[in-house]
Amino acid sequence: QVQLVESGGGLVQAGGSLRLSCAASGSVYAMGWFRQAPGKERESVAAITWTGASTNYAESVKGRFTISRDNGKNTVYLQMNSLKAEDTAVYYCAASTYRRRAVASTDYDNWGQGTQVTVSS
Repeated sequence: QVQLVESGGGLVQAGGSLRLSCAASGSVYAMGWFRQAPGKERESVAAITWTGASTNYAESVKGRFTISRDNGKNTVYLQMNSLKAEDTAVYYCAASTYRRRAVASTDYDNWGQGTQVTVSS
């Protein structure tokens, strides 16, 4: 089992930026970020393949969020710019130890504890 530890969440004003980080305790393949707002289901935000050559984004964050990774540090990042109130949610890091490409939540076998992102309008 790989442990995932997220950091970087917090409170920010609309239009601001935050950078989330997720460090894995061991080597993983595909990684991604999900979020869950109060009263809503968990949704995929962004995903990145093992090599980092391919990324995938939810339509609602395209052009504003960027996912990247540093395999030397077993870490994935989510740069969030032009934040909106509707981005407020708990953000979860996910990683797969067997899939090089993953998007759906069922593709991942390891999850972080979540970090709160609150955007004030």
